[in-house]
Amino acid sequence: MARIARCIVLAVIVTIGCGQPKLSGTDLGATAAPDFTLTDGLSGKSVQLSAHRGQVVALTFLYTNCPDSCPLTAARFKAAQDQLAQDVDIVTFIAVSIDPDFDTPQAAQRFSSDHGLARNWFYLVGGRAQLAPVWTSYGIGVQQGADGAALLHNDAIYLIDKQGRERILLHSDALASDLLGDLRALARES
Repeated sequence: MARIARCIVLAVIVTIGCGQPKLSGTDLGATAAPDFTLTDGLSGKSVQLSAHRGQVVALTFLYTNCPDSCPLTAARFKAAQDQLAQDVDIVTFIAVSIDPDFDTPQAAQRFSSDHGLARNWFYLVGGRAQLAPVWTSYGIGVQQGADGAALLHNDAIYLIDKQGRERILLHSDALASDLLGDLRALARES
């Protein structure tokens, strides 16, 4: 009888310990991701974040003329799409523009094409009045660079689980394997 009790206790400990996958990046505590609705520059349709519940969302903030972190983030997203295999349809990649003056639908389409991003990919655009509240709710600071052309901004990549909770914060310099591993782990959660 004591042996059975020890086995049950051990099974419970193993089950509890295996409940959440070990994820890379900064743990965001599984708080509800702020919802928003913006226009996809590729299709012209409205995209609401909460409509993607049941999928893992990789959410970032980009601009099409960015010389450094934005192309790196796009490359990380493309690599993840290519390597996700059977999990690719469970993951949605969303970019929110930080440049309402120049990120037109045409610019979003060109950026997406140049980086090979199409599958489960949205590049959301709009005016400052639509975009700024989303930036604020995700802690994205945007300011004009000293040269007047570049924009300075956070290079945040939020990973949102299937229940719509912010789980992990990564940055564009994160290893591609970290992004891929986290997306796979979140995709396989029930």
